[in-house]
Amino acid sequence: MITKVNPYGHISLTNDYFSGLVEQAAKQCYGIAAMGQAPAESVVRNALRTGSLPPKGVTVTQEGGRLVIALHIKVGYGLNISTITQSITHRVKDEVEHATGLKVARIDVYVDDILAD
Repeated sequence: MITKVNPYGHISLTNDYFSGLVEQAAKQCYGIAAMGQAPAESVVRNALRTGSLPPKGVTVTQEGGRLVIALHIKVGYGLNISTITQSITHRVKDEVEHATGLKVARIDVYVDDILAD
């Protein structure tokens, strides 16, 4: 659960909300063939901490009042991976900051696989 404090009180946003927001923003970027899956160790650790399994390929945590996003993707064969990851990073950061008002500290994009058409 991510918490934001404003003059009106505390606002709590679930990890499911952030994961869905990040996933939708990433899927709209060129070159994404599919969402990947976070490593089993990360999934188990997150499940024990939050009590629920994270959506496929997205993990959002909060450090020092700023968000840290880990995103696992699969890209299409023959595409420039550096350009794809930069595009995803910019789009996800803009979407999350605009939708929530929270600042993003960093976005880690992991390319898990390259899929041929």
